[in-house]
Amino acid sequence: MGKFVIRETKTGTKFDLKATNGQVVATSEVYSSADACKKGIESVKKNAPVAPVEDQTVEGYATEKHPKFEMYTDKAGEFRFRLKAKNGEVIATGEGYKTKANCLNGIESVKKNAPDAEVVTE
Repeated sequence: MGKFVIRETKTGTKFDLKATNGQVVATSEVYSSADACKKGIESVKKNAPVAPVEDQTVEGYATEKHPKFEMYTDKAGEFRFRLKAKNGEVIATGEGYKTKANCLNGIESVKKNAPDAEVVTE
């Protein structure tokens, strides 16, 4: 089972979602308070399992309704994803992946690990 790790930064509070193997599969923005960060975690837990994938790496991709995972390529040509809540706000982002398949695996890991992940503070 995965876990959400809450930690303080110089500018606020953020979380990482770690898979069972301890690898970070998604990261949040920096929140102004721990309470706001916890609300972000609850949003990921609720939205990740039901969110479809909008593949922005293909021409003429189908636009999905929120909540959704958006898969795209960054300036370095790596595949990335972001999870958006029902209101369109980005609630979690993934790292850069060399292949589309690995990026999709990252999304699946978030879908699998987020709903039942424990929340810990470091």
